Amino acid sequence: MSCSYASFSLSSHLNLLQSLGSFRPKLMLKIHCTVGGPVAEPKVAATTDPLLLSAVRGDKVERPPVWLMRQAGRYMKSYQLICEKYPSFRERSENVDLVVEISLQPWKVFKPDGVILFSDILTPLPGMNIPFDIVKGKGPVIYSPLRTAADVGQVREFEPEEWVPYVGEALRILRSEVNNEAAVLGFVGAPFTLASYVVEGGSSKHFTKIKTLAFSQPQVLHSLLRKFTSSMSKYIQYQADNGAQAVQIFDSWATELSPVDFEEFSLPYLKQVVDTVRQTHPNLPLILYASGSGGLLERLPLTGVDVVSLDWTVDMAEGRQRLGSDIAVQGNVDPGVLFGSKEFISNRIHDTIQKAGDRKHILNLGHGIVVGTPEENVAHFFEVAKGFRY
Repeated sequence: MSCSYASFSLSSHLNLLQSLGSFRPKLMLKIHCTVGGPVAEPKVAATTDPLLLSAVRGDKVERPPVWLMRQAGRYMKSYQLICEKYPSFRERSENVDLVVEISLQPWKVFKPDGVILFSDILTPLPGMNIPFDIVKGKGPVIYSPLRTAADVGQVREFEPEEWVPYVGEALRILRSEVNNEAAVLGFVGAPFTLASYVVEGGSSKHFTKIKTLAFSQPQVLHSLLRKFTSSMSKYIQYQADNGAQAVQIFDSWATELSPVDFEEFSLPYLKQVVDTVRQTHPNLPLILYASGSGGLLERLPLTGVDVVSLDWTVDMAEGRQRLGSDIAVQGNVDPGVLFGSKEFISNRIHDTIQKAGDRKHILNLGHGIVVGTPEENVAHFFEVAKGFRY
């Protein structure tokens, strides 16, 4: 099925609605669909930048760029075959050839507008003197959790060139392979989320250990957060120097904090990361993702990032209103939608795009793809998304 869409300019209408204090962008669309051949995207004027970068800047684009979190792996049969041959996640994510192959699997099949590096937010830990592994069926395991000032004192500054040269090499290859037809994305973990892993000893349900440290020995936690802040700033710069055209910061667990604690233990460190990167890479788009961020939404733009990625628990139109019009948004289709019918998937895509408006929107899921998602539904998601026209 291929679709074309006609719409009117939003700018004057949005300005009027904002002045009235009721900003819920909706597009009046005429939809013309034909069933049959593959989607043929209309030719547009040549541009030197991938669509995703243009959209983040606020340039006029014909459709929203689209990529999916965790699009490399998990649900793809081709990735599962690699897992059978290389059962260790760390081996898959620390071998240049495997990183490139896995990163390009969805690109070769679906041609997303963002090709994200296959890696993990915990990848820098060994270089900081924090041993870890990812155990199948259990997830990340930190062998010696950090609980005291002495523990934190043993944490080293991260030197990406020394400890993760395969990341830089993989990014350079990806840039060459993708050839600017899509944006190559890097990513890092945010200071608080990384601190949570190493204090808890892995994944957590109630976050009692990190909160015990925060509320009984805050100076120890702040010391650890400063080390992660400096190290992740350097890691983002390293990724950008080696080909990443945008970097997503995952602060998945910051939303376990109350607003007042977020302002102490996460927000200032996120802002410092952004400020540090801006000094050397002022034009590098930075995306912030924090799952379950509805209660903290207005605080996220204070970090200075270019894009806030919304999860599906926030209505896109309401998220737009709460964030303001200056910042780009990403998301926010429920990953469970991809288990629905093709018609249902199409309707949710259209609804999300309409609510986001025709400017500064990256279409994505509100979280990563779920294991078991039918590949044909992922293909349909991309087909509909790339066939959309403002």
